[in-house]
Parts: sequence; C-alpha cells; structure tokens
Amino acid sequence: MTMEIKPSNVSDSNQEAEPDQLLDDDGNKNPPVKKTSSCTGLKVFLAALSFSYFSKALSGTIMKSSITQIERRFDLTSSTAGLIDGSFEMGNLLVIAFVSYFGAKLHRPKVIAVGCFTMALGCFLSAMPHFFMGYYKYETTANKAASANSNSTLNPCSLRQDVNDTVLEVSRAGCEKEPSSYMWIYILLGSMLRGIGETPITPLGISYLDDFTKEENVPVYVGCLHTIAMMGPMFGFLLGSLCAKLYVDIGFVDPGSITITPQDSRWVGAWWLGFLIGGATSFLSGIPFCFLPRSLKKPEGTKKDKTSHGLLENMDATGNKLSPEKTKPRKWSGSLPVSQALVFLKNLILLSDALMQREINFYNSLKKVLGNRMYFTFLCCSLFQFSSFIGFVTYKAKYMEQQYGQSTSKSNFLIGVTSLPPVGLGIFLGGLIMKKYKMGIIAATKFSLTMSFLSYAIGLLHFFVGCDNHVVAGMTVSYEGNPVLYHNNSLFSECNSHCKCDSSVWDPVCGANGITYVSACLAGCGTSVGHGKNTVYHNCRCLEINSSWTGNNSATLGQCPKSDDCSKKFIYYTVIQVIGGFCYALGATPSYMLVFRCVQPELKALAVGLFTLVMRTLAGIPAPVYFGAAIDKTCLKWGSTSCGKRGACKLYDSNANRYVYLGLGAILRGPSFLIGIIFYTLIKKHFQNKNSRPAENGQEDAAMNKEDNCKIKERLPGSTDAENESSI
Repeated sequence: MTMEIKPSNVSDSNQEAEPDQLLDDDGNKNPPVKKTSSCTGLKVFLAALSFSYFSKALSGTIMKSSITQIERRFDLTSSTAGLIDGSFEMGNLLVIAFVSYFGAKLHRPKVIAVGCFTMALGCFLSAMPHFFMGYYKYETTANKAASANSNSTLNPCSLRQDVNDTVLEVSRAGCEKEPSSYMWIYILLGSMLRGIGETPITPLGISYLDDFTKEENVPVYVGCLHTIAMMGPMFGFLLGSLCAKLYVDIGFVDPGSITITPQDSRWVGAWWLGFLIGGATSFLSGIPFCFLPRSLKKPEGTKKDKTSHGLLENMDATGNKLSPEKTKPRKWSGSLPVSQALVFLKNLILLSDALMQREINFYNSLKKVLGNRMYFTFLCCSLFQFSSFIGFVTYKAKYMEQQYGQSTSKSNFLIGVTSLPPVGLGIFLGGLIMKKYKMGIIAATKFSLTMSFLSYAIGLLHFFVGCDNHVVAGMTVSYEGNPVLYHNNSLFSECNSHCKCDSSVWDPVCGANGITYVSACLAGCGTSVGHGKNTVYHNCRCLEINSSWTGNNSATLGQCPKSDDCSKKFIYYTVIQVIGGFCYALGATPSYMLVFRCVQPELKALAVGLFTLVMRTLAGIPAPVYFGAAIDKTCLKWGSTSCGKRGACKLYDSNANRYVYLGLGAILRGPSFLIGIIFYTLIKKHFQNKNSRPAENGQEDAAMNKEDNCKIKERLPGSTDAENESSI
C-alpha cells in the first residue's frame, strides 16, 4: 500500500530532528530555558568558581605537604610515594578528552558540581586508610623493654638476650593479620579521583564566564580566579604544617607514652586530617553550582554566536547543510515507522561522514602544529624545564628535612610563607612588565629565557650551602669518631659486643659526646631511667671509647641536632630559594604566552591542549617517580616493618642526597637552555623582518593583546593547572 504524506515544514523538521535528539539534548528545537539576571547570576557563579579554584589548589597542596608522612606511615619508598603523587595527573588525563568535547553540551554548572563532589570523595578516600589500620607503631626498643619489664630502671642490653625471641614471635603473629600492607592503594585511587573531579572546573567554568559576560570583562574575572587560586597552595602548606605537628593518632593514645618528637625520622603527623579538611572544602564548593541555571541572560552587545558549541552540535549543523529540501512533499512505501527508520538511517550516514571529516581535519591540524619548528622546539624546552620543576617541588620539604634537620611541620610552614609569595609576585610583575613595555614575541622570548637562566644560575648556589652528614656511630663515623664508609658489620664494636643487639632496629639515642647511636643497645648503655620522651640512658660504654670525651656517659632519646653552622646554611638556602623562585616566576608569564603566539590562530586551542597533555604525561606523572627512585639510592639506613620487611628510609647520606636531588634537576634543566637558544634563533629569524608580527597569524602582534591571550588560554582544559602547579 502506498501512503502519501504532505507534512508541514514544522512537522517535517521535527521528524528529521528525532535521530539527532538522541545525541543532542537541545536538538534542532531548543526547549525553553529559564534565564536569570545576568548580573546577579554571574556574580554568584564567579564567587562559586573562585571557591572551587581555591579548594582544588588546597587539596592538591595537601598531598604535596603530606608525601613524607604517607611514606613513613605506610613504609613506602620515595619512588612509590612519587607514583601516588603522580596518580592525580593520571586521573585528569582519563577524562580530559570527554570533558573537552562534550562538557559544553551538558549543564555546565552541574557538571562542575559533580567534579567538586568527586574531588571531595577522592580526599575522603585518601584519608580512609587511617581509620582501618589501627594505631601507628614506630620502631623502638623502649616499647619492647616496657612490655618485658615493668620496672622503671631497665637494662637495654638485656633486651635481645632475654625477651627478643618472644617479641619476634609475637611480632610475626601480628604481621600475618596486619591489613596495612597495601592500604596506600586507597590513597592512590583517591588522588586519581581528585584528578578526575578537577578536570571540568577550568574549561567549563571559563567557557561559562566567556559566554555570558562582556568580552572586556573576561580578563578581569580570570585575574580574580588566579589571585584566589594562589591562596590555595599557601593555605595548603600552612595547613600541612599544622597537621604535621600533631601526632597521627592524636586523641587515641597517651601523649606521655610517645617517645619520638616531630624532628624524628619516625614521626608521622596527622596527615589524614588535612585530607578531611580538603574534602569538606571541595564538597562545600560544589553546592552553589547545583542551584545555578544552565544559561544566563546575555549582556547587551554580546555576539550571538559566542556560546560554546560541542562537537555534536557542529556535526548537526553540517548534517543540516547537507540535508535536501524539506518543504517538498514526499511519498513513502510502507507505514510511518518505516519512513522514520529511513530518516534515522540517513542521519546516521550524515553523522558518520561528519565524524570522518572532523577526524581528517584533526589529523591535519595536529600535523601542522607538530610540523611547526618553533612550537615543537618550545615544547621540548618546556618539557625539560617542567620535569625538573615537578621533581623539585615534590621532594622539596623532604630535602629540607634530611639536609638541614628541619621537621616536616617547619618545612611546610617555610614553603608556604617564604616560597609562594615571591612566586605570586613574580607572576604578577612578569605580566605587568610585558604589558608596560609592549613586548613582542622576540622580546618576550629573550626576557623569558634570560629570567629562566638567571634562576638556574642562582639555584646552582644550593650545592654550596649543604650540611654534612649526621654523625652516627657505625654508619658515618666510627665509634671513635673518625669518618668511615658504612656497612652492616660496622655497627658492632667491642663496647656493645656483650649486648648482642639487633642491628635492624632504628631507635636512635644522642650521646652526651654529640654522637648519635642507632639504639641504646648499640651504645652499650647499661641502665635507663624515666618514661616516654624523658627517658635517659646511663653507663653507656661506647661513649668511653672516644678518648677526647671526658664527660658523663649518658644518652637521651632521638638523634643529635645538626651543628650551628648548618643552621646558618639553612638561612642562606632560604634566601637563595626566594630569589631564584622570584626570577623563575618573573619569566613564567611571557613564557606561557609563547605557546600560542607561534602558531596560527585557528590552531591555538590545539597547541595549548597538546602542550598541557605532553607536560602532564611526560613530566607530571614520571618525574616524581624517577626523582624518588634516585633519592632512594642515597639511603643509609632502611627501617623495618613488623613483618621484618624493608620499610621507609630513616637516614640518608646528606652529601649524596644533595648531589642527586639538586644534580638531577640541574641536568634536566641544562639542555633546555640549548634548545631555548635554538627556539630564540627560529623566532628571531621568522619575525625580525616583520616588526614582531606573526606572519602565520595574519594580524599585528598588537592585536594579540592580553585579553585575547587570557581567553584562549583559559578556554582549554588543564591549561591553568599546568601553570598553577608551576607556581608552587
């Protein structure tokens, strides 16, 4: 049977649009959207977005400030701790493509809210292991002695002879039931969830601002976001400092029974508390987005085509252009469902053609970007710089602890107070200088390269302000006080041979002669008096070996502090760090502008996105791992778990640690300047005869003003994160 259908234009249009509506919520006929006042709604959105910027920077910094605590609590190597830190980038990369293509088609405020809630979930998941692992048990012979003998006066030498076998059996029995062996995986998954949740905040937030505000106001709003985001790391390190000062099991153990101090290499602070606060902040930052509309009323003078379009919207437009005339009557064989099926099949073919065309265009654009010698050279240069920077920042607090004997709490506090403010000031002044002197691309390249090299040269001074090794008997010096090369047998001497001590235990005591001993047993101490931190050991025979010592033969708990000369060198280190960080940040803004000034206008988005992808994949993920692996090689004394396995490192070779940590960063940054010279040569050759005008762009450099650059940069997912991380 033949049926003739003569639909109207409207009905036919709706019939054509049905398949598209499976892919696009809006379809060809947009549903009415309730719009609120542009002024009020935009202010609320800007405030909410600023708070979310602050919360994501805060939670990211908490991980950086807690990395040493996590390493000690879970008995991890530095390389494994670096893998946990890098998992944030892994999570970000998992969803960045999806958010980039399809995020603009969804309800952007609600997608950002989901991202904030996901960040909160990641923080809570990271803190969860603390509540399932039981109390922290650090290495100590004092606890074993106390369990074997309740008297106030104890003989450390009798520990291994009398009760060691019993203690070992109990320890191994408890080891079989220990659930904490792989609990650190939850922290890794939590960090990955934070990376997933953080992804939509920048691209969707900036695009929302760009769509519903006047063009000249966008740079102002973006500047506000950056200013507030810079406060996140500062508060994060200060919060990390406070948490590191509190004992990990605070409120559940008797403070008087704790025999270690925050300066001890076995000390673990309340690392979990920072994640709980960060998670609560992220959760609160997501609530306002749940009540914001999908779109706002556009201000007067805004271009009609300014609203962001997704991939499928563009494809729908392509399909509509290729569609035949819809107003003519048509005949269909069969029933109405058959006609709808044919229409759906036709639209599928059009969609397939559009996808294929976009894929071809993408590969052509990618080929153009990577074929641009200036861009590719700059990409390689930045990769070396960023790899060095990420590794340096991740283990900066750890370096201050091991090199200068600072506590984790003080290290985090100093980073937040002395390092971040100069960096923020440098970024601001760098943009101000570039605007005031109207720097072209050649001048910006020269300025950025000069500032970076000046920072590099200043950083080399760190090699000359390092401290000597801890004076530890049997490891860095002999029991007579002479320098020695460490091997396990050197821990034993005639002065402690009668004790038969366990060389695997790390429970250091500081002798009255200024030498640290691995344990009171290895110091040959005969008696102990006191409880907790106030325990004092007497009649330590190994102190008598040193002929130059004529004082008493007592020892107290903990390592001996570093010398006064080391304290002075730490002040020099801090000054060098502040000046070097300021110079580095001064050239950061002009440097980032080069990413999209050396490519064609239509390729800027792809260029910045590719730049971010490469930095995250080849620098953000692997750098903490291989920096950590190199640091592990400088360990002199590994701790031991209750199972007898190797735990976290307790003592590093300070000299080797300095050369490895600073040297690896210097080696990575060194080649970047050679590549930077090549980049400057290419830039100068290309633009010197064009008055600093990008020929490829086909417009004057003056047109590439700061407002345009901010918009282009912020519209891309992840671009701000790379910049924010480089300012820590």
